[in-house]
Order: sequence, then structure tokens, then C-alpha cells
Amino acid sequence: MTTVYTVTTALLSAAALLVLVRLLRGPVALDRIVALDVLLSLIVAGAALGVAARKEGSFLPVILVLAILAFIGSVTAAHLIERREGMR
Repeated sequence: MTTVYTVTTALLSAAALLVLVRLLRGPVALDRIVALDVLLSLIVAGAALGVAARKEGSFLPVILVLAILAFIGSVTAAHLIERREGMR
């Protein structure tokens, strides 16, 4: 199972690197918001992978809080973009 965890960590790291590129180069604010949401999802997935690898559940509340914050941030950003588009 160590090989599976290693490969999964490598894939999550590669995805995070690509998302960071999009976060820095995004031509509009919406691209950056979506990239930040995906990055937070990758962080939650990485934390869940760490919990699975260590076989302990002490970080489960942290994962839950991160997931809730990511969701609230995405909804708030979408609402802000919608309001800004309505002003034009």
C-alpha cells in the first residue's frame, strides 16, 4: 500500500503545481477563484490521504473544517462575481 500512497501523493502534488500556475496566470478573477477552490480541494484530499496512511482519525475534524471553508469561500466568491456582473 505504500506504493499507492506514494503515487497518489505525487499525483496530488503535480495537480497542485498545475493549479498554482493557473492561480498565478489566470487572466480573470474567476479563473483565480476556481483555481483556489481546486487547490483547497486538493489540500483536503491530501489531508485525507495522510489520515488514511497513518490510520488515525485525529485530523478528521480539520479536514471537515477545511472542506466547509472551501465551500463557503466558493459560494461567497460566486455571489460576489454575480453581483459584480449585475452592476455592469
